[in-house]
Amino acid sequence: MRDEPKTELRRGWTTGACATAAVRAALARLLTGAFRNPVGITLPKGEQPVFPLAHMAAGEGWAEAGVTKDAGDDPDVTHGCLVIARVAAGPRGSGVTFRAGDGVGHVTKPGLPIPVGEPAINPVPRQMMSGVVEADAPGADIVITISIPGGAAVAAMTWNPRVGSEGGLSILGTTGIVRPFSCAAWIASIHRGIDVARADGLRHVAGCTGATSEATVQALHGLPDHAMLDMGDFAGGLLKYLRRHPVAHITIGGGIGKMTKLSQGALDLHSARSQVDFARLAEDLKEPRLAEANTALDAFAQAGTAMAEMVAAEARGTVEAAIQGAPVSVDTVVVDRAGVILARYGPVPARWLV
Repeated sequence: MRDEPKTELRRGWTTGACATAAVRAALARLLTGAFRNPVGITLPKGEQPVFPLAHMAAGEGWAEAGVTKDAGDDPDVTHGCLVIARVAAGPRGSGVTFRAGDGVGHVTKPGLPIPVGEPAINPVPRQMMSGVVEADAPGADIVITISIPGGAAVAAMTWNPRVGSEGGLSILGTTGIVRPFSCAAWIASIHRGIDVARADGLRHVAGCTGATSEATVQALHGLPDHAMLDMGDFAGGLLKYLRRHPVAHITIGGGIGKMTKLSQGALDLHSARSQVDFARLAEDLKEPRLAEANTALDAFAQAGTAMAEMVAAEARGTVEAAIQGAPVSVDTVVVDRAGVILARYGPVPARWLV
């Protein structure tokens, strides 16, 4: 087993952030005749990174710029890929539209947050790129084409084809930031979070799978920042430590996909190490068609509230099994991509609140 790094790992930038920077640089060339280089953008949480350009080109009515993705110290298969954005004027009244260029896939199956047939450019990157256009060219009709040379070959090493994005990579990211993946470092930070919460006398903490569910759970229960444990995919790392170092109550929150895996007993929720068992889902919900679902989101679109409620209840059961009788009460919260609560299980009495 390789040694884990002992220094703080360097963060990187998502393909969505790189594409947004490339759009801003190319749009400047289209509008003013000069590229922005380096080019700065504002991420969803307000951070303002600056990117050097690795590619610039222009022609009659179009301009394109490229940014080399730096994933920091995360072993991301897209690290080093060139993300190119071409911008051109669109038909009057069309607004901002997106196309997939070389190396960017299309959605081929339901269940993803983008409709079938659309370029595999996720909602938040679309919002970021549209925001750049609105800020720099208000009201302009712009066609944005995103390309990643060699992306089809890289995509073959991901789960894209299985979940319904084919022909290339997806443009992803909800925060714009790639957090470096180190099991030991991440789990150690979770442990320190529990230690801090206990030392401060907190009786209610929360572990969530991502930024959206974290914001929802924090608002739902009125928890302070230091009650929010950065669980991510490491449910097992959190719960095993909590078993030995209990806090009176924990809320576990997440999206339908990761919470479904937790409900089926997975404690490592990373896509490379656990998958939803759709046959089991179909059997549990007595809905045979769910066995053919492509994603948990696709299954939820078919099964609706019954699935979300079952997932919340069974995820709570997984958590309780993992803490093995420790004096910790549990509730679970399942949210959608917008942070809307789909289901909850396990009430939180007021005496647990800080």
